Amino acid sequence: MFIMVFSVSFAGIKETIITDCRKSEILILDPFTTKLLSSCCKMSDLMSEKITIVEDLYKSREPVLEMKAIYFMSPTSKCVDAFIADFKPKPKYKAAYVYFTDYCPDELFNKMKLYCAKYIRVCKEINMSFMPQEAQVFTCDNPGAFKSIYSPNSPDKKATMDTLADQLVTLCATLDEYPGVRYKKDSNMENAKILAELVDAKLAKHYEMDDSGKKKGKTQAQLLIVERGFDPVSPILHELTYQAMAYDLIDVQNDTYKYKSKDGSEKQAQLNEDDMLWVKLRHKHIAEVSEQIPKMVKEISASKKQPDGKITISNLAQMMKKMPSFRKQLTEKTVHLQLAEDCMQHFSNNVERLCKAEQDLAVGSDVEGVKVKDPMRTLLPVLLHPYSTYDKIRAVLLYIFSLNGTTDENLSKLIQHVKIEDDREFILNWKELGVPIITSPSFFSRKPTRRDRSQEQTYNLSRWTPVIKDVMEDAVENKLDTREWPHQSECPAAWNGSGAVSARQKHKPSAQDERRSGSRLIIFVIGGISYSEMRCAYEVTQAVKSCEVIIGSSHILTPTSLLNDIKALSKGPMETFTIDERRKVV
Repeated sequence: MFIMVFSVSFAGIKETIITDCRKSEILILDPFTTKLLSSCCKMSDLMSEKITIVEDLYKSREPVLEMKAIYFMSPTSKCVDAFIADFKPKPKYKAAYVYFTDYCPDELFNKMKLYCAKYIRVCKEINMSFMPQEAQVFTCDNPGAFKSIYSPNSPDKKATMDTLADQLVTLCATLDEYPGVRYKKDSNMENAKILAELVDAKLAKHYEMDDSGKKKGKTQAQLLIVERGFDPVSPILHELTYQAMAYDLIDVQNDTYKYKSKDGSEKQAQLNEDDMLWVKLRHKHIAEVSEQIPKMVKEISASKKQPDGKITISNLAQMMKKMPSFRKQLTEKTVHLQLAEDCMQHFSNNVERLCKAEQDLAVGSDVEGVKVKDPMRTLLPVLLHPYSTYDKIRAVLLYIFSLNGTTDENLSKLIQHVKIEDDREFILNWKELGVPIITSPSFFSRKPTRRDRSQEQTYNLSRWTPVIKDVMEDAVENKLDTREWPHQSECPAAWNGSGAVSARQKHKPSAQDERRSGSRLIIFVIGGISYSEMRCAYEVTQAVKSCEVIIGSSHILTPTSLLNDIKALSKGPMETFTIDERRKVV
C-alpha cells in the first residue's frame, strides 16, 4: 500500500539521472551522494543500468576524453569548484551530465556556466538531499546539527536550520507530499516553531514552482516537528529490543558489526535492509531473538540430518566446513547468533540489574504498579555498584528527569558520588535542550499525561514506551491538542481521524480505511532520534494500517553519542573529549 522511503529514493534517481544518461558509464559522486546512493541501491543495480565506473569527486582521476560523465553532487561551493577543476584548464571528459541533490544557488550555477557551459549537456536539481536510512526512517546525515542548534555559542544555528528545512522539503517532494505542518509548542525552546515556519514557507515556494506549471494543493499528510528535549528519557534508557540494544552495547560503527569467529579471524557484517533476517528481528525483544535464531538454525540443521544438540558458533563452523552448499543459508544466521550472544553477555553482566532501576525511575512505578515514592532509594544501589561512569550518569539523569529537576545541593552530592566533578556538563548541559535540571524545592512542573498502557503485554524490564509513540497514535486519531501542537499550516479536512484506528487495537478493514489508504504522518525530531523511537514508527504503522508513519532527524543517536554531544555543547571546537579520552590526555 505504501511506497517506503528507501525504494522511492532509488526510483527517483533511476527515473531522472539514469534515464537521461543511458550512454554514460562513469558516475562521479561527492561523500554525501555516495552515502545516499549506497543507502538505496547496490553496485549491481548500477551495473544493470550500464554504469560500470563510480568515482569520488574529490579524488584525483585520470582523463577519459572519449567518455561522458554523470555528476551527482550537493550544490555547495566545494562540489562546484571540484567540478570546474575537471574541465578547466583541460577537460577530463567529453561532456558532463550534472545533477544536484537540491536547489543550486544562482552564484554557483553562474560560476559553472562561466567556465564549463560548453561541456554541460544536462543540469538538473532532483530534490533528494536526505538520507533514506531504513524503510520508514530518514536522516539529514548531519550529527553536527546537534551542536549547531543547541550550543549557546553556536555561530551557524540559522544556517543549519535553513539547511534542515531544505532537506525536509526534498523529502516531501520525493514522497510527492505537501503536508500540513505542526510543531510542539514549548515555553523554553523556539526551534520547533522556527523550523516549522521555514519548512512551510519553503514547501509553498517549491510547489509554486512545480514543473507541471500547476500549483499543488496540500495533500493528506501531516508533518510534526519536535525538539529533542521533548523526551529526554527514551534515548538514555537501556533498551532491550535487538537493534537498540546492539547499537547501545556493541561497538557497531557505520552499521558494521565486527566480530571474531571461533578460529580467531576478524569478520564483519552489514546491519541493513539487505539483511532480511535483521529486518525481521531488529524490533523484537532480545528474549525472543535469542530464542528464534537457534530455532532457525536447527531447522536448517535438521534438513541436513545433523544430530540434535545445543547450537553453538563452533558447531555451526564445523557444519559449514562439511557442507559448503548451505554455507550461505547459515552465514546470516551465524552473524545474528553471534550478535545476540554478545548482547546477552552484556545483559547478564550488568544491564539486567540496571534495567530494573531505570524502568522504575522512567515509568514512576515498579513492576507491580506501585508508585515510586522515593526515587533516591531506587537510584542509590546503582551508585554504590561498580558500574561504568556512563551507566551511572544515565541513572542519575533518569532520577533527575523523574523529579523534573533537583536542587543545586542534591546535584552536587550526586556529581561527587559519580566522581564527575570535572565533567558535570554531562548533566548540566541538558538545560540547553530545555530540560529542567536545577529547580528550587517550591518549583512545580506538570508532567505530560501519558496513554494508559497497563493492559498491554510488556516485559518487566521493558515497560517504558517512548513519548513519540503517544504522539503518533494521537496524531493518527486526531487527538493532538492544538494548544500544544499549533498548526503552522493545515492539510485538507480529510485528515480528521475518521477511519483511523487506535494503534492499541486490532485493525478491522473498512471502507473508510480504504479511503484513507496511503495517508502519511511524517515526524521530524530536531537533534537526533533513538532506535526505540524509530521502532515506534513501524509499530504504529503495523497496528493502524491506514496511515504510514515516517520518522526522521538530523541523525540517529545512541546513549553514549548523545551524552558526548551534550557534554560538548559548552566546549570550544577542540574541547570535545569523552571521559576516557580526557583521562588519557592528562
